[in-house]
Amino acid sequence: MRIEYHPAIEGELVEIRDYYNEQSRNLGDDFINEFERQVLRIAAMPSRWMLVRGDTRRALMKRFPYLILFRVVNDAVIRISVIKHERRHPAYGMNRK
Repeated sequence: MRIEYHPAIEGELVEIRDYYNEQSRNLGDDFINEFERQVLRIAAMPSRWMLVRGDTRRALMKRFPYLILFRVVNDAVIRISVIKHERRHPAYGMNRK
């Protein structure tokens, strides 16, 4: 499957990585590595993840308190629309497609 990213994802990942690297050396890089592994898990079995609204699904990250919102566009494309902290408002990013 091909993975597409909402344009805001890159900025969100940089912000999160920088925050964690300020907290502890290489922790932000660990975050990025876990994000990439989780995206591979999503691509392998997209229907495994819980539907949260309409066709939007959510995948929780294991080590970090973040979740990834995505949707299956068609049989060949998955679109990652949001990466957000679990404590953010539930509606944050839900309007992204």
